[in-house]
Amino acid sequence: MANVQSLDPSASPLDYYGWELRRQREASDLKQGQLGDIIFCTGSLVGQIETTKKIPTRDFSERVDAALGTDGVFSRLVGLVLRSQLPTWFQPYAEMEARAAYISTYQAQLVYGLLQTEEYARALLGVDHPGMVDEMVAARLDRQRILERDQPPALWVVLSEAALLQEVGGRDVMRQQLARLLDFRDEPWVQVQVLPFSVGQHTGMMGSFNLLRFDDDPDLFYVESYDQGHMTANPQVIKERSVGYARLQATALSPEDSAALIARVMEERYGDQS
Repeated sequence: MANVQSLDPSASPLDYYGWELRRQREASDLKQGQLGDIIFCTGSLVGQIETTKKIPTRDFSERVDAALGTDGVFSRLVGLVLRSQLPTWFQPYAEMEARAAYISTYQAQLVYGLLQTEEYARALLGVDHPGMVDEMVAARLDRQRILERDQPPALWVVLSEAALLQEVGGRDVMRQQLARLLDFRDEPWVQVQVLPFSVGQHTGMMGSFNLLRFDDDPDLFYVESYDQGHMTANPQVIKERSVGYARLQATALSPEDSAALIARVMEERYGDQS
């Protein structure tokens, strides 16, 4: 277990969070168990977060701020902590995604991260990172907060039909995930289209990719491989992929027909078949 006295607050956002939590708690003359009682958790959890053995949640951070009167310090820190749990090579994209005014994504196999349910994300991330599932799921869900802003980015998602049929986490998880996609039908800034298998060859067959647009910065194209991501603002790449994405949008089912297909798959493939 990490020694609290030996924590280097400059080592990482998580180390700083734990160090600052201990400092603020002791400044308020509270033991770990006493703080836990105030914020409705165990003293053990407080201790684990102070020693970087557990990742703080946003709810925990908001409760700590209220209990210690820290004026939102921990609510601000937790965003940095959670982002630091993302793979190092993915963090630059996550930072740009959070700033984007318009996000366009084509997903060849999976539901886009901003639209994933917790259970779907947990099943995916548990395959290759079984020891870090909680941290990575928390980080992924925290990314989704950009859709809850007063002025969220416009998000356009084109999903291959494969994303609906590839069972992730079991039938119940998939049913919940498809229901989640249908929930976005009433969101004015989110559009979901399905690209059916029947279209045959198409411009997205090289794989998933994202386009980010900003109010004051150049557009970005992003694609990733197993262990790295690639971002570019090269005008020629942006032009080619923008045209390619427009062709995907034109070829895919309309948002209304896409919703009908999602609902049909949800019932026929993942519904109660007892």
